[in-house]
Amino acid sequence: MNIGEIARRSGVARSTVSYALSGKRPVAEETRRRIQAVIDELGYQPNATAKALKEGRTRTLGLVIPPASRRLTDLQLGFVASVVDAAARADLDVLLSPSGGEHDRSFERVVSGRRVDGVILMEIRLEDDRVARLRRSRLPFVGIGHTSRPDEMSWVDVDYETLISGCVHHLADLGHRRIALVNRSAELVAAGYGPAHRAQAGFTRAAAERGVEGVEVCCADDARAGQSCVERLLADDPGLTAIATINEAAMPGMFRAIERAGLAVPGDFSITGVAARLWAESLHPPLTAADMPADELGAHAVEMLIQRIAEPATPHRHLLVAPPISLRGTTGPARPRKPGDQV
Repeated sequence: MNIGEIARRSGVARSTVSYALSGKRPVAEETRRRIQAVIDELGYQPNATAKALKEGRTRTLGLVIPPASRRLTDLQLGFVASVVDAAARADLDVLLSPSGGEHDRSFERVVSGRRVDGVILMEIRLEDDRVARLRRSRLPFVGIGHTSRPDEMSWVDVDYETLISGCVHHLADLGHRRIALVNRSAELVAAGYGPAHRAQAGFTRAAAERGVEGVEVCCADDARAGQSCVERLLADDPGLTAIATINEAAMPGMFRAIERAGLAVPGDFSITGVAARLWAESLHPPLTAADMPADELGAHAVEMLIQRIAEPATPHRHLLVAPPISLRGTTGPARPRKPGDQV
């Protein structure tokens, strides 16, 4: 059902129906009620695309996510949900688009096809071709994360360097002298994934400040990899008593490896890191962690992007958050591993 049919049944011009729907010009109250009665009878819904074209806006935001073939972590899903919720509150739609490898065609369609009014970019690398492409396109965009040149774009981010440093200090306060950083995958680190490099920097700095011995390893984003990684750590390093990690997806496997080694958490071994709060609380025992405020960051990203769409010339804005570590059940005083402990 289109505006022409509503106009015919209401006995008014098409332009009058359009004005009644858009509110751009006043319409007599009696006429407006007659038009509304026909709309209600027909169950008419304005065509969102046509309305957006007339307004010069799609009223749609693009959210560029990691490749669809890769399982999103709870933390990444939290960012997606928070962006969608914040956009809905602003009466905006969200178009999800994967990027990376063969998925770059989808990203290019979003950028060049002008299907969206602006883009929110996730999983940003220190040197990121997608950022360069968006800057060339002049399409408004905001990052959840940032490159090695933070002033080149607007972004919200978590201070991984400070958070992992805080985890090391917490473990050192408990007497741990040999601590491992279980990072994200070697491929992500090699590709310049920002959080992984900042976690490394925070770990190295804090270990030096506290005089503790640190070992850094990479781990793929799944439970099986987490188990294999920690099994190797425990076998190769008998003095190891604690782990700090940003690899949320691998954590169940890490717990399994510690248990199979005959070690109790936190009595014999401690683990902490950065994770989504609900995920941290669901583990057994609940994870001592810096709780990632995904809902807060997603909402701020949407708010920043709406401002850039409305006022493209405004200076770039940045929001860096460092939530405190929530003490739960996975960290305790260091206790040397006994000679009889399994490995």
